[in-house]
Amino acid sequence: MKKGVKHHLDKMVRKHSRLEGSRPALEQAFAVMEGCFRRGGKLLVCGNGGSASDAEHIVGELMKGFRLERPPESAALRRLKGRLPDTAGFPGGPVPACLDRLQLGLPAISLVSQTALVTAVLNDLAADAVFAQQVLGYGKPGDVLLGISTSGGAANVARAMEVARTLGLATVALTGAGEGRIRAWSDVVLASPSSATDEVQEDHVKMYHTLCLMLEEEFFGPQSETEG
Repeated sequence: MKKGVKHHLDKMVRKHSRLEGSRPALEQAFAVMEGCFRRGGKLLVCGNGGSASDAEHIVGELMKGFRLERPPESAALRRLKGRLPDTAGFPGGPVPACLDRLQLGLPAISLVSQTALVTAVLNDLAADAVFAQQVLGYGKPGDVLLGISTSGGAANVARAMEVARTLGLATVALTGAGEGRIRAWSDVVLASPSSATDEVQEDHVKMYHTLCLMLEEEFFGPQSETEG
């Protein structure tokens, strides 16, 4: 692990000593996701309630700049400029300011955002199938599914993890101290030492922010930062 990447993990443990025990699992999760992105794979994320919000949050940190700006490579930007019409309607004009600020992202999809699909699955299939159906449609061998459940017992997350493992996806659980069903289908378990929902969720934010920072540093670093 690069020194700059490891720095984020060191800082998390220094600031939040209660999460020292999660360090080995975070290193494993980083290795799994880093390998996935290197091979051109994607991350799928799911959870319920507050964990659904966390799924959206994680995707937001990965799909655009978090602490780094991540400008597109010059070749990609040249291709973009060549395809955009100028004010007369011809290709090759100036890039609009909004497109000139585009950033590179790590491909991640939140499975909690597909309202029409989710309600169709709820109505036509079963509540437990809302994430499993999407994993079946989106998932490819080499992708990663991150399932979030504070209790570890969310049935729809567990079903998604089961389908993911069957399809050849790697699976990572973000959970609490309790023994929940999603652990049985997880290659890596990131667990808060608490069983209280609010405390688990607070720990989850610290852990996934650290993971996102490590991934950003790996793909878009190096980064210099002021110690906080």
